[in-house]
Amino acid sequence: MGIQIDHARPEEKESVVSFLKKADLLTEDLPSSLRNFLLAKHDGTLIGVAGLEIFGSVGLLRSVAVEPACQGKGIAGQMVGQLLAGAAEQGLQAVYLITTTADHYFDRYGFMAVNREQVPEAIQQTRQFGSLCPSSAVVMKRNLKYQTG
Repeated sequence: MGIQIDHARPEEKESVVSFLKKADLLTEDLPSSLRNFLLAKHDGTLIGVAGLEIFGSVGLLRSVAVEPACQGKGIAGQMVGQLLAGAAEQGLQAVYLITTTADHYFDRYGFMAVNREQVPEAIQQTRQFGSLCPSSAVVMKRNLKYQTG
């Protein structure tokens, strides 16, 4: 299966929104530029999305989804790995995520659940943290300080 993972372009936002809606993920606050978003495609067809929003020295991993028929092939893992490596290269200290269903999935990438009160103000100010995700959602963190270039 020839999978291509590339950076998203602003003109692809409509197809990204449609894809994420099918996966029951939030789209209301997607950045219009889709900067730091990756798209996985097979023969030109969108089969996966993952994004990282950067707020100073921390990031918010979001919108990680893979077409159900393509799950279990490591596609999400490749995208998450690329985003985490890029975050470390950019000098981010930690990456957070908010999930209602995938906390056990992200354990394998070194994310650990944290109290909402421990989340930096910049992440707390996001629409995803403040209003779009339910307060029952799990907030997870992965430190990046120990990683180098």
